Parts: sequence; structure tokens; C-alpha cells
Amino acid sequence: MIARLLATFFGIGFLPYASGTWASLVSLPLAGFIHQWGGFNALVLATLLIAAIGVWAVSAASESQQQIDRPEFVVDEVAGQLLALWAVSWSATQQDITVAHLWLEGLAAFLLFRIFDIFKFGPVAWADRRADAFGVMLDDMIAGALACLLTIPLALLYHGSV
Repeated sequence: MIARLLATFFGIGFLPYASGTWASLVSLPLAGFIHQWGGFNALVLATLLIAAIGVWAVSAASESQQQIDRPEFVVDEVAGQLLALWAVSWSATQQDITVAHLWLEGLAAFLLFRIFDIFKFGPVAWADRRADAFGVMLDDMIAGALACLLTIPLALLYHGSV
């Protein structure tokens, strides 16, 4: 019961359409709150904690089912989106501003993450082929890392700094 609640990120995964996108959207204010509360380091810690809990939750919630990467399991999208937002949090920390000031970078991180998560380019596809809970989490973490890395040059182009 707890595993399923966590794997669906408190029921967001049961939304009827585009549950992964909804989970990613929910991650935006969540990242902002975490950053406000504890800065960049807190966001990194929260991301890694959610990813670790997510591996356990997906594994435990899918024990009695054949398909491990269930559409309602969206904790992986939350962790991946939070990772994509590391660039925004880091930039806000370096510039001593709130993440809300960097809404354009946040939008870029969101869109890039969704593109990598949906189309599964390169290493994202490799991780997606794993048939275990770690693979479920890994493909979204790679998508998040790629989105984060691409958000940095976009921020540099727009602001001249990260």
C-alpha cells in the first residue's frame, strides 16, 4: 500500500492522461519549495532520496504484476525532473536570487526533460530497456541529467551566466 502510494507519487500517477507530464509539473513547485527551504544542496539530497525510495517503491509495488514500468508509476518522473532543475537551483544560488526569477530556465528544464523522457534518445533508451526497478528510475535520471546539462548553455545564452 505504501509502496504503491509512493510509486504513484501520492496518486498523481492515476490521473487519466499524461500522468508523467503531470508528475513533472508537480515537481516544479516542489523543487522551488525545496530550494527555498534548503538551497541547492537540499534539492540534490531530495532528488537522490526520492530516486532511492522510488526504486524500492516501484519494485515493491510491482511484485505481483508482470509489467514493472507501470504507467501509473511516476516517482521516476519526479526524481528526473528534480534533477533537470539542478541547473536552475545552482544558478539561483550563484546569483543569490529566487528560482522564480529563473522561470524561463525552469520551463526549458521541464520541456527538455519531457522530450528526453518521451523520445528516449541514446542512453535514455538503453536504461529504459532494463527490466527492473533500477532501470525504471535510471532512464528518467539520465533524461534529467541530459536536460540539466542542456539547460546550462541555454541559461548562458539568455543571461550570460549560470
